[in-house]
Amino acid sequence: MTEDKLQQLRIASEQKRRSRTPLWLIFGGVLVVTGVVGYFAVPRTGDDVRSGLLSNREAATQKAGEDMAARNQMLDTKRGTNNSNASAAAAKLASAARVDGSVLTASGYIIARERIEVSPRFMGVVKWVGVKKGDSVTNGQTVVLLDDSEYRARLAEVDGQLAVANVAVDKARLDFRRAEALVRQRVEMEKVLDDSRLAVASAEAQVKQLNGSRKLIETWLDWCVIRSPVNGVVLEKLADANELVTPQNFGGTRGPSTSLVAVADLNDLQVEVDVGDTDLAKVQLGQKCRVAPEAFRDRSYEGRVVEIAPEGTRAKGTLQVKVQIQNPDRFLTPELSAKVDFLGTP
Repeated sequence: MTEDKLQQLRIASEQKRRSRTPLWLIFGGVLVVTGVVGYFAVPRTGDDVRSGLLSNREAATQKAGEDMAARNQMLDTKRGTNNSNASAAAAKLASAARVDGSVLTASGYIIARERIEVSPRFMGVVKWVGVKKGDSVTNGQTVVLLDDSEYRARLAEVDGQLAVANVAVDKARLDFRRAEALVRQRVEMEKVLDDSRLAVASAEAQVKQLNGSRKLIETWLDWCVIRSPVNGVVLEKLADANELVTPQNFGGTRGPSTSLVAVADLNDLQVEVDVGDTDLAKVQLGQKCRVAPEAFRDRSYEGRVVEIAPEGTRAKGTLQVKVQIQNPDRFLTPELSAKVDFLGTP
């Protein structure tokens, strides 16, 4: 029984034989299949034409090219418009330059032709200040008073000495007349008459000396009254009441004030500009100019070159030029900036 089962499980010898199919046929079939797949998998130029469709990569490339072409065309158009606008603006500026005759434009600062700082003639104490910044003053107007009590006391002293001297003169003259009579009567010698004459001259000289001292003190008293030297406007008030002032500074920042007020005539204004050395050939004395303050660009004033500095500034390579403003008004303020157009040769 057992042997029968084993016999059934045993493989027959004819079944153990290999297939006679050659191996090269198997490999050949695999190669054929691989070639066919590769043929259809690799993209070719003709595929798009045959199928009428584009691959994703080529579609994206073509879209980017179209966008770039459109952008380039837009930039060319815009560049042409900008060039046209720039040309038009340049032509407009050139035309404007030809119309107004401006050969050079420079910026500077408005200044008063004469800015006067009124100072005391001697050391003193301010008693009264009658002006403030911005006030209009006239020539000769009293603006500051200094303390004059010391000089008035000296004046009183000299007046007393002068009175004594006048009495001495009267006595000397009386003695001279008496001596003259006695000499005529031959009671006294000529020497007495000569002495009397010299005594009169000495007394009169003393009176003259005291009168001179009195006038000096009167001058000092007059100097205690500070007056404006010009018609103008007070630009600064540099001292206050009860402050010590002096005509010269002792050094340091805490010394006495050397000025009382600063006054300028605002009807006599100039513009101070620095012209580069490369533009000096465009500027001449007497040349007409147009002045426009930066604060009021819609206003302009006629001007004329009145001064060209004889020496330049090496560090900046410039030369200072002053332009006199004709008919200035309240819109022009010293130390503010202004633009100057030089309008050709004078």
